[in-house]
Amino acid sequence: MGRVVQPFLLLEDKVGNATLLFCTTYPAASTASTATALPISTVPTTTRIGADYCFLLYIYKKMNNRVQDTSTDAWVTPRRWLASALDIIGKIWHGYEVIGIEHIPEGPGVIVYYHGAFVVDYIFFVARLYTLTGRHIYSVADNGLYLLPGVRSVLDLCVCLKGNKDECVKILKKGHLLGIAPGGLREGNFSDENYNLVWGKRTGFAQVALQAKVPIIPMFTQNLREGYRTYGKISLLKWLYEKTRIFILPIYGGFPVKFRTYIGEPIPYDPDITAKELAEKTKIALENIRNRHQKRPGNILRALLERFDKYHKEN
Repeated sequence: MGRVVQPFLLLEDKVGNATLLFCTTYPAASTASTATALPISTVPTTTRIGADYCFLLYIYKKMNNRVQDTSTDAWVTPRRWLASALDIIGKIWHGYEVIGIEHIPEGPGVIVYYHGAFVVDYIFFVARLYTLTGRHIYSVADNGLYLLPGVRSVLDLCVCLKGNKDECVKILKKGHLLGIAPGGLREGNFSDENYNLVWGKRTGFAQVALQAKVPIIPMFTQNLREGYRTYGKISLLKWLYEKTRIFILPIYGGFPVKFRTYIGEPIPYDPDITAKELAEKTKIALENIRNRHQKRPGNILRALLERFDKYHKEN
């Protein structure tokens, strides 16, 4: 049975960067009164998979008396389950590919990516990297999601952070990767099929990279806006976001378009550059990747046909 997707409740994190999404769905034949809140990890037709996994993971934790620290060996098996499941879903529904994974450094680094209506491409990438290398990517998640037991277990398992800039720097200095979308919720809401970056004057990610003395790795996913789109052009919705930063966002899609994530060459640490200059340099690098691999404005039909490589935009 099909599922109807209700508006998504989106909350901005402390750093003002990466955003995770939450939604309400219900079977198409039922009424809104039967709606349940489900964490989004992939396309609308498979949201139940994410909810079921949250529940099973919570039960697994309680029955086996697993410790809260999900970085221990006790959590290796469920983490592999989750990564494998997400990787398979990405391959089946979007023919998901990663180009340039060799640009991910062996040491620490800040992965800066374009924020679509969904960050599902980023989730697929995190799963793919873990499946291939066993490496984690720390990501910033909204505090509100940690209030839900099952969802909290999944976020912990995916090594998400609730933290601020100091915590991000600490993670990087330990040798880990950190994923940040500078555009955050504003970009997710109000960018469109032209894929314009909506960063404003944000330089927090650059400050973190400079303080930790690590490179920045730009990342962009082709056809992301053709998979999921928003109604961000509605002026009332923009007004609500600017006033509240707590946003009920209508969203549509889940189209099985081709997703290719392109990873650019790292921007090395430079002690002589300012955070503002580094942010601009990163923005230009990300825009260059977009311009090489994304036809603009995006087109859903073309993106669907790219599953068969007939309309693949070459370098």
